[in-house]
Amino acid sequence: MTGLGAITPLGNDVATTWDAAVAGKSGAGPITHFDASKFKTQFACEVKGFNASDFIDRKKLRQLDLYAQYALVASRQAVEDSGIIDAPNLNRNRIGVIVAAGIGGLHTFEEEAGYYALNSENGPKYNPFFIPKMIADIASGHVSMEYGFHGPNYGVVSACASSNNAIIDAFNLIRLGKADAFVTGGAEAAIYPAGVGGFNSMHALSTRNDSPETASRPFSKSRDGFVMGEGSAVLVLEELEHAKARGAKIYAEVVGGGMSADAYHLTATHPDGLGAKLAMTAALEDAGMKTSDIDYINVHGTSTPVGDVSEIKAIVDLFGEDAYKLNISSTKSMTGHLLGATGALEALFSIKAVQEDIVPPTINHADDDEDENIDYNLNFTFNKAQHREVRAALSNAFGFGGHNATVIVKKYAE
Repeated sequence: MTGLGAITPLGNDVATTWDAAVAGKSGAGPITHFDASKFKTQFACEVKGFNASDFIDRKKLRQLDLYAQYALVASRQAVEDSGIIDAPNLNRNRIGVIVAAGIGGLHTFEEEAGYYALNSENGPKYNPFFIPKMIADIASGHVSMEYGFHGPNYGVVSACASSNNAIIDAFNLIRLGKADAFVTGGAEAAIYPAGVGGFNSMHALSTRNDSPETASRPFSKSRDGFVMGEGSAVLVLEELEHAKARGAKIYAEVVGGGMSADAYHLTATHPDGLGAKLAMTAALEDAGMKTSDIDYINVHGTSTPVGDVSEIKAIVDLFGEDAYKLNISSTKSMTGHLLGATGALEALFSIKAVQEDIVPPTINHADDDEDENIDYNLNFTFNKAQHREVRAALSNAFGFGGHNATVIVKKYAE
């Protein structure tokens, strides 16, 4: 990893986001993107103080849904941070882009569908940018056009596992010799009526409207659903010798990726954590690592009654006694759940944890769950960041449809 970029509920760059995460700050607050007063959930983890016109000219803005705006600005940060664009004799035919989204341009879809419904007696009338603004792969296209990167270019859609899958794809394509580097990650902007209302109808969201900042409380008995987030995290993943040849700074190494399916339920995780265990096992095998080599797990940890339990069962089942030597934390307690972008943001947190030997906390722990499968002898890093050596970190992301994807990063050493 040679470049990092982030637009998140905690800040509009990597440094601000990371400092807020280490400090245990919540990004939640009342919804401002629309009038949510009639919704069961009236709060979310929105991006704050982001003015797209500060970064993107007005003509181009007409072509970009908010999710793609986030992706483009975060990608610019990552590319600039990496310095790859200034590399001598850069072969842009071997630089690829894979930016994922779980949903894509939901706001654009709402606007256009609403217009059509209200004006159907006059016949259909759609904005010519409707389709290219809405589709979930278009952020990758915009980033490639921004820099003239002609390598492999596409989006990944696997619900909330999407951007972990994007990172794994980039990793594997580099190993196969198909590219020298990738701009990869995810973006999402679904805090709009259809997003909030749709998840409300599934009873998936917290309804703790009286205390948004404490609503995301993974592994607490009083958790009542996830808090929706938005934003983008983008990483530059580069073949090692290519990075060394140009003298790039290296944050960490990606060393393994694992994927699996629960093959169990449309939205619920497997109750025994079967798919989660398979993905983590595959990632460890890919990395050639043992459970004892991992010091930190950034868990999916959405603050849902079923999901939190199944993930912990999978970790204890796989890691055994090594589970009690780990730090575990859910940064969703601070950022909310960024859906298709969540894997990339949590991979970024894992990279920073490895780089700086700090584990960000799981905030808002209010009460212990009586479920025996949540073993509080584990170190959940409750409420306060912890300094420790982090040789390697494992990051989980799971999505509706039973999609599971795990990424492992470790310290870089010559």
